[in-house]
Parts: sequence; C-alpha cells; structure tokens
Amino acid sequence: MEYLLTTNSLSKAYGRHRAVNAVNLHIRQGDIYGLIGRNGAGKTTILKIISGLAAPTSGDFSLFGKSGRDAAGYMSRIGTLIEAPGVYPNMTAAENLKLKCLAMGVRKKGVIEELLKTVGLSDTGKKKVKNFSLGMKQRLGIALALVGNPDLLVLDEPINGLDPQGIAEVRETLFRLNKEQNITLIISSHILEELSKIATHYGIIHDGVLLQELTREELLKRCSERIELKTSDTRRACTVLERMGITDYKVVDADTIHIFERLNDGGEITMALAEHQVKTMGITVKNEALEDYYLNLTGGAANV
Repeated sequence: MEYLLTTNSLSKAYGRHRAVNAVNLHIRQGDIYGLIGRNGAGKTTILKIISGLAAPTSGDFSLFGKSGRDAAGYMSRIGTLIEAPGVYPNMTAAENLKLKCLAMGVRKKGVIEELLKTVGLSDTGKKKVKNFSLGMKQRLGIALALVGNPDLLVLDEPINGLDPQGIAEVRETLFRLNKEQNITLIISSHILEELSKIATHYGIIHDGVLLQELTREELLKRCSERIELKTSDTRRACTVLERMGITDYKVVDADTIHIFERLNDGGEITMALAEHQVKTMGITVKNEALEDYYLNLTGGAANV
C-alpha cells in the first residue's frame, strides 16, 4: 500500500524526557488523520518534525516518497498551522495573506480573494484581525497555511478554545478542503468526540507512545452498542453463542465477551449458557462513548 507519510520508530528526546517514543504512523493521500492525545502527549512534537520545524533524536520518516532528511524537496508541499496563527493584528485578513504570498513568491492573480473565499472570510473587508473572533483567526491561519497550494495540511489543535459555532465553521472548512481539493489533513486534538465528526483515520498517542492506529469504522465499532458478557469459560461460551447463530462477537479478555448482535436477547443467551453448564457472572448492554473509550485506553480521567 502506498502511503503519503510513514514514520519509522520516530523519537524525540529533550534531555532525559522522551517526548516521542518510537512512533510508527501510516497516512495515505486523501486521509483526514486525527492524532489524538492529551496535552503533553507528544502530538505537537510529531507535527513539528513532519513539518521540518524540529529534528528527530532517532528514527526517520518518509513524506511524498522522499526521506525526511530531504526537507528542501517537499517543504513547499506542506501547509502548517502549529500553535497560534502567526498574524499581524493591525492588518486585515487580505493584508496578512498578501505578506505570506510575497514571502513564498506566490504571484497568481486573485489568489488572496480565492483563499478568503475558501475559508469563509470574504466579507471581512477592512476589519483588522485584532477584532476577529477566535474562530475567524483560526480560519485565517488555515488560509495562510494554504498559500502555495499544499498537498498536505498539518494542523495543531485547530479547534482548541473555540465556541460551538467556531468549531462548526472550522470543521466545515477542513471537510471542504479535503473533499474538493483532495488535500490530506493531519489534525492533532485532545477532543476525540469532535474530531470523530471529520476524521477518517486515527492515531491515539499517550506519553509519547502510539497506542493504536485505526479507521473511523473500526473506532465506531469498538464504541458501538453491545452486550457485555462476563462468564467463567469464554471458550465454551463462544461455542454456545455460535450454536445460537451468533457470530458477531469478540473475546476481549479471559472472562469477557462483547456481542454486537441480538442485543435484546440477553435472557435467551443466559439460559442457553446455563443449559450447557456455563456460568454467567454478568450480562449488560453497553454503549461506550468515544471519549470513554479514549480515556479507558489511556488510563482514565485521572490522567487528564
């Protein structure tokens, strides 16, 4: 499978602290890849390395088929918005974009108006950026990252601190960029519930370690409504389930099975297990929220 970006045991240490620890990412062209983790998990450090703003301590990565050591060969194809947008508050959105275009040698006629339209800031006119809402500033930051028509957009916490309307506006902008311009997006966030509305793939990172990579479909299935069966003998219980015609299940650990079908048949399942001398220690219907799944995976809310 061809990947736009892969990392190979990517690591970054600051003194004795290992901010990123042997991370292996796999991102394809056209993905909206959500890098999920708490503050301090290592997300920003990974994005800085990919964007050429920091060097790894060990490991390497490949981007657009080129080695990460060959930054000059691909940097023009990456747009970045890491931490706060670098804008001049006493200038308008158009003036900020003009400066960025001059710095990057972009001379295309109408490009500023096009970028403002893309991020929904066409009507800002002579309004200075210092008078923008936080959501408008974030969208201007995205417009600045889009100067030069990048193939990859790297965004660090683009919805952090926004109100619901601002979140919706930024989300819609990113969705359109991906669908209409086929721009690949890497978005870091600690808000899984919100990112789940747009991302196609996820990497969950904790204390610098990549815990899981999974697709949107895999994540939603793990959080879907299910019967959680606690039993004394999972092997025999699986045999009973299959005799009942139940095949969509997963053995989670030594005494737990998750069943994803016939959710109203808990009593029937318990009776069938009893008939085969399999003890039921507990049976409940659960629907785990995305945030609950994330917290359980990374050690619970106490670590937030």
